[in-house]
Amino acid sequence: MNKELSLDATVLPKELNLILSFIKSESEGSLSSFDADAFTGINWNLFLELVRHHRVYPYIYKQIKKIEKTYIPDYVCEELRREYQQNTFQMLRLSAEMEQLCRLFADHKIEMLSLKGPALAVDLYGEISKRTCSDLDILISIDNLDRAHDLLAALGYVKDDYFSTVMNDWKWRHHHVTYTHSQKKTKIEIHWKLNPGPSYEPTFTELWERRKKSSIASFPVYMLGNEDLFMFLASHGARHGWSRLRWLIDIDRITRLQINWEKQIACLKKFQMAHVGGQSLVLASNLLATPLTKEMNTLIEGKRPVHLAHAALFYMKQMIHLHREPLPEDVARYHKHHLFSLMSNQLKVLHILSFLHPYPMDVELLPLPKNLHFLYFPLRPFMWLWRKTRRHSWS
Repeated sequence: MNKELSLDATVLPKELNLILSFIKSESEGSLSSFDADAFTGINWNLFLELVRHHRVYPYIYKQIKKIEKTYIPDYVCEELRREYQQNTFQMLRLSAEMEQLCRLFADHKIEMLSLKGPALAVDLYGEISKRTCSDLDILISIDNLDRAHDLLAALGYVKDDYFSTVMNDWKWRHHHVTYTHSQKKTKIEIHWKLNPGPSYEPTFTELWERRKKSSIASFPVYMLGNEDLFMFLASHGARHGWSRLRWLIDIDRITRLQINWEKQIACLKKFQMAHVGGQSLVLASNLLATPLTKEMNTLIEGKRPVHLAHAALFYMKQMIHLHREPLPEDVARYHKHHLFSLMSNQLKVLHILSFLHPYPMDVELLPLPKNLHFLYFPLRPFMWLWRKTRRHSWS
């Protein structure tokens, strides 16, 4: 590999590099590179913690079964076996729930795309047990949100109102809402966009026209087409700092599918995400030995994809949980900067301008009647300054 495209994996813990070796050996179908030295000095408790954090225990368990047991403690093998079995049962439950949702939505003429979950596991890995999943992510048109809500409520799902909104800013600031079922212990995320705003992305109609059918069930379950799926997986992983290896393995697997890379590159450029796709390929090729074709190499040209890939190592070497709030101050600051660095110049401008739109906190600070909410626009800079002043005075 070109030295300019190389990442320094030595900054990662030895235990994580062993995990990466297992993943690469699974893709290559060989364990010949392993010897006793590879397991010397391994902190097996940290190894298990990393396997759980990165959600890769199905991958690792399959490989560990082929290794001489003298290299790996029995309790590690047993723990991974237990995790693997639990995940298989979980994926079977989610598969049944996904088929029920597809039937229900189809009966009510609601077009629906499965974004991840069991359908993605079958599509990329060939079986549901090889990928982990804690919930179901489905994409529908924003016009069908109210009808979907009624259907889910009738099934016993309860909406998690985790965000407030003012002047319908939820439509572009956010991209999904969560529903949970207390008895089934199932969580469903209903998406109306692929990414939170501001962002450029295809319309639901375009995504639906390019859909493909999953082989997971007898009843039709539809997914994003390969090119749209790669774009979604790359943007999703980038937005989360590639803090879990599971998302990077998805990239490794999807590059081995039949993708029209000419269309793929054109699509990424159209929605200003070519550098994000490039970042995913630099990481995958360096950490997972993902083979890159001549067409794929055009996405990693220039310094930006490599720079972004280097930036992602920050998350991997520290085992960062981005959904475990509050984040440490240094992590929150770094992540905020990294998210901004992922944006195109146009999106950076839109992102900055979005701060001029009223926030729910403005309503809390200065409640106004709905017919006067338009006044929050000119008042916004003053209210922001007021909050800053109060915060500093309290500290």
